[in-house]
Amino acid sequence: MAWLAAGEGYEIALVEGRVAARSATGRTAGRQLKTLPKALKDHPEVDRLRRLAAWLDRHEAACAAQVDGWMVSSLPVPTELLARVWPDEAWQRALRDVAVVGDDPDEVGFLRDATAFGELKVVNLDGETVRLSPRTVTLPHPVLLPDLDDVRDFAAELGIVQRVEQIHRATWHKPTELAATATEVRDFAGGAFPTRFSLAARATSLGYRVSGGYATCKVRDSGSATEATVWIGEPYYEDETTTGALSWHDEDGRAVRLTEVGPVAWSEGMRMAAALYAGRTIEEGADA
Repeated sequence: MAWLAAGEGYEIALVEGRVAARSATGRTAGRQLKTLPKALKDHPEVDRLRRLAAWLDRHEAACAAQVDGWMVSSLPVPTELLARVWPDEAWQRALRDVAVVGDDPDEVGFLRDATAFGELKVVNLDGETVRLSPRTVTLPHPVLLPDLDDVRDFAAELGIVQRVEQIHRATWHKPTELAATATEVRDFAGGAFPTRFSLAARATSLGYRVSGGYATCKVRDSGSATEATVWIGEPYYEDETTTGALSWHDEDGRAVRLTEVGPVAWSEGMRMAAALYAGRTIEEGADA
């Protein structure tokens, strides 16, 4: 962005997300300073740029969260919408190189550009840049990709780095043999934490919602909303707590049998439970 006059002899601008200053006069004119001069710390223009930087950070996080939501829910996204938001650099960073599927569900490509005319440029799995203009596209959850390992290998060859975790997202496939009436998974139960607060803090830091005694993750799978929940302990409980069972509930709050949980909901629920469990206290020593 342009450099703005701020105080006598200085100019300021946002550089890589922080307020930077440079000399505007004398022999050092145009030279960027390593630190912000004391004379500028309380300058109104500096404060304005700091607030702008904070807003840009929130905007970038919101764009990434929206793209993640589209992917986790496998919702169809209008191509025209992608074209409209693409000029915004925050949206570009969230969308660039995300795997998309258009009219042909077997044709996966990595998004590289969206034109003002509603046309998408993608790199397909043959390494060719092709143009697509479907009415909508989906950002498939990786558990739905039949050749995920091949997609990951090809992405590595291209050096693709995704802002929103998609193709390298940890996935779990539902076992084929499950008890007909079972509603809980206890693979990641029993992880000990010093306090309920520390476990809740881990859940929120990972992006999950904490409601009552549960960490939750809502997914739209197979056309309906499903919420995965892991018990983390009663609110305000101050003693040591452990992770509980993982279960899924429908839109009315009823427990869903494991045999009826969709593939995306299963994978995302297991991903949440595993991530919470990974932060547990590990005992050391002979008696561990």
